[in-house]
Amino acid sequence: PSVTTHLSDVGRSRRSSRLFVGAVVVATVLLAPSSAVAQPCWQPPVAAPVSDPFRAPVCQWCPGNRGLEYATRPGTTVQSVGAGTVSYAGIIAGTHYVVVRLANGWRVTYGDLASSDLRIGDLVLARSAVGVASARLHFGVRVGPRYVDPAPHLGEWIHRVRLIPLDGTAAAPAGRPRLTCRR
Repeated sequence: PSVTTHLSDVGRSRRSSRLFVGAVVVATVLLAPSSAVAQPCWQPPVAAPVSDPFRAPVCQWCPGNRGLEYATRPGTTVQSVGAGTVSYAGIIAGTHYVVVRLANGWRVTYGDLASSDLRIGDLVLARSAVGVASARLHFGVRVGPRYVDPAPHLGEWIHRVRLIPLDGTAAAPAGRPRLTCRR
């Protein structure tokens, strides 16, 4: 065999090794137990106060609040907390809902919408408009068949603490805030 043939075999071997390592990484991520997957930390869908917190129902048909209720101003734009695909868009018992299935399989519900242009199958990007709120917004999360409290997955913007000089010199720039979730 010539030197050229040997060098091409080495290149092929390296490519195969990289493909194998890549496949192992992907398999590890996909097959990892769900507890090992990082929990999301989302920016809230609206800038409004929560008027009614999550209250898990005792049974499937029992009363409770299967999400968070926000006291919104009518006409407020509701933004998606994450990227996904619309799995439901329509009206149930006179209330407009949009459900977005995220990449991790979670279903995020936006309810009590005044309007939405989204249809089943539409792709939604994080922070893109889901619809327009009425006087309130229902925001719910389902993991499998179970409703979970969305609050631990919603972050708040935390600004870096900085000292302000008393001698008249300019203060240091505030820096960028970071989104932090309570867990």
